[in-house]
Amino acid sequence: MVLSAPVLDAPDPHALAAFYRHLLGWTVVQDEPHWVKLRPPDGGTGLSFQREPLYKAPTWPAAANTQQIMAHLDIEVDDLDAAGEHAEATGAVLADFQPAEDVRVYLDPVGHPFCLFLPEPEEPLSPGAGA
Repeated sequence: MVLSAPVLDAPDPHALAAFYRHLLGWTVVQDEPHWVKLRPPDGGTGLSFQREPLYKAPTWPAAANTQQIMAHLDIEVDDLDAAGEHAEATGAVLADFQPAEDVRVYLDPVGHPFCLFLPEPEEPLSPGAGA
């Protein structure tokens, strides 16, 4: 089995796909009336968008008796400030609640949360590791 793409619901999948296409620099590989799929230029797992007329934006952070988050996207970046400026210029909104200093939570144009984060530093292998 191969994971093809997570799917985000949206009232207008073409508009949300355009946001993520610009944010990530990915290419549209499937474009149908109620469905759009993006893939990174070098291949790999994509991201799809489907029309959901009853879509309701989740609440971040989660709260009782509100629409719960079913999933969110984690996007690794080299520079949090530059990536955040790009996200905002693309149409994202910085969430009011931020859980950590090394992560920035944004909301896409229809309210899906996504996190920008820095790569974790690589730890050196201990002697004999992998042997």
